[in-house]
Amino acid sequence: MNQLQALKQVTTVVADTGDFRQLAQFQPQDATTNPSLILKAVQKPEYAPLLADTVARHRGQPLDEVVDRLLVRFGCEILSIIPGRVSTEVDARLSFDEDATYSRAERLIDLYQAAGVPTERVLIKIASTWEGIRAAERLERRGIHCNLTLLFSFCQAVACGQAKVRLISPFVGRIYDWYRKQAGSAWDEAAMAGSHDPGVQSVARIFNHYKRFGIATEVMGASFRNMGQITALAGCDLLTISPELLAQLAATEAPLPRALDAEAARQLDLPPVQYDEAGFRLALNQDAMATEKLAEGIRAFIADAEKLEALMQAA
Repeated sequence: MNQLQALKQVTTVVADTGDFRQLAQFQPQDATTNPSLILKAVQKPEYAPLLADTVARHRGQPLDEVVDRLLVRFGCEILSIIPGRVSTEVDARLSFDEDATYSRAERLIDLYQAAGVPTERVLIKIASTWEGIRAAERLERRGIHCNLTLLFSFCQAVACGQAKVRLISPFVGRIYDWYRKQAGSAWDEAAMAGSHDPGVQSVARIFNHYKRFGIATEVMGASFRNMGQITALAGCDLLTISPELLAQLAATEAPLPRALDAEAARQLDLPPVQYDEAGFRLALNQDAMATEKLAEGIRAFIADAEKLEALMQAA
């Protein structure tokens, strides 16, 4: 048994890609996309016709709507290959506008329904800002399930659990990146690997809190830099993994023990935690890593969304 097969026994494996032609070989349950992944895919020759066809069919419509149609087109292609759900992201420029995020999510779901895709097979990705979490709370009450992304801090995870969102995506690799950069030449890669990795520790803390207090929100570790981060989180609800790392797991036959255990977490002596808006904003502000990475992530997704729009205007 290779490590990918072993991981699938304890964790739901999700493919993190817009390149749907790579999916079949890894047989993931779910798949996630974001503006950066879609931008990367449409610049490949095999996907250029899909972009051109979407633009041609909807020429004259508002650009933001044509972009959403392209995102849903990719989502539908992915859903034809995988058995589970696809995550499709709301425009990051709306990250601090609750009502606009809610409306854009509704439109994405309407487009999927028009394509014959049931609502339960779609997760709407929204940045884990206070406004994004509030929009997700409203969407969940309507039966539209959400994946709260760009999540770097415990307070973001707690607020998402309180809002009863379906799933969160804590970003392991980007947390690791920040601490490694801060440490500079003092960083000891071997000492900070596996369960000592700050990104791994963040996800483990969230997982244990959710299981200890019976919070139903699913935890999906994301943004991995190496296999050690993945294997250190075996047992997490879900892990979304790039095709490159999926291939490495499939080529490795070393043992893969369970690292996170829901039953063990239920026995832990942990304090209950809740946040109102003021408490959330203060806690996020006090976490320099999370504040910086959240802002950086939103800026990066906006930049890639604008590049994608430019490609579509030129098509």
